[in-house]
Amino acid sequence: MANFTRKDVGALLARQGILIAFVVFMIGFALINQRFVAPDNILGVIRSSAILGVIALGVTFVVIGGNLDLSVGSMMSFSTIVVLDLHDRLGPVLGIPAMYAMTLALGAFNGFLIGYLRLNSLIVTLGMLSAIYGLTLTYSGGKNMDIADKEGTWFSVFGQGDILGIPSPIVIFAGLAIVLALLLAKTPFGRKVYAVGGNGVAATFSGIPRARIVFFTYLISSFCVATAGLIQASRSLGSQNTVGQGMELEVLAAVILGGASLLGGSGTVFKTVIGVLILGFIQNGLLLAGLQFYVQYVVTWVIIILAVWLDIAAKRGRLWSPIA
Repeated sequence: MANFTRKDVGALLARQGILIAFVVFMIGFALINQRFVAPDNILGVIRSSAILGVIALGVTFVVIGGNLDLSVGSMMSFSTIVVLDLHDRLGPVLGIPAMYAMTLALGAFNGFLIGYLRLNSLIVTLGMLSAIYGLTLTYSGGKNMDIADKEGTWFSVFGQGDILGIPSPIVIFAGLAIVLALLLAKTPFGRKVYAVGGNGVAATFSGIPRARIVFFTYLISSFCVATAGLIQASRSLGSQNTVGQGMELEVLAAVILGGASLLGGSGTVFKTVIGVLILGFIQNGLLLAGLQFYVQYVVTWVIIILAVWLDIAAKRGRLWSPIA
């Protein structure tokens, strides 16, 4: 009976360990600082997590499809700088779609290399991380970007406005999450993404166009990055060239926290949203607890390791390797 109980506990921790840890964190932070559960703080955390969340929605498709996208941080820097520059050159009406087109072109390049040429997604997107960062610096001449007339533009509506009292970034994040959740869960395309990520060879023999599905997952990812860049640029009306630096690790942590498997074939948009909020509330709780902001980087690393461990443990049904 004791052995059975230990197995049950191990299986429970493997499946729901990260959620249990999150509940413990939330209770602990609330006891340390009551402001943690204040409505304005909760709304502020969700708003500040919206940009990360929008990117994570797109990366969810990539990860479920059995690949990775480490270029999203530098791609967001690129989209933010480009839309700010084009705002003054072309105006927001033309500048926004032009930025989307340029960012989608980068995503299409990723998708072509990984989907049609079958190159390793880790290597390709790691290389693109550096290449896009160089492209951003070249485009901007190494300078930060600012909108000239910050008071006379309606562009700020995406990052600073609100809809029915709800901040625009939250509305955009929620709306995009609903659309992509329906696309993944209720359409043939979504089922094909799961099939390709679960077993690419079997999916190919079943008549599923693997290369095309992978290609479109990277297009979705780049579209979400462009949307995040739009929100970021609108919120600050100016940006540094490195605004998205390091964000790829936070995005990956949020996606894996939400239950998407690094091995592909599993995950949902809803759980990714939960993963984003977990990460946001933990970081906020650390700050309210009086810890310095750079502690977040250590915690993010710990969360990634823990999430990957629990993901693998859930698949083998036990926390420890049978070989260990």
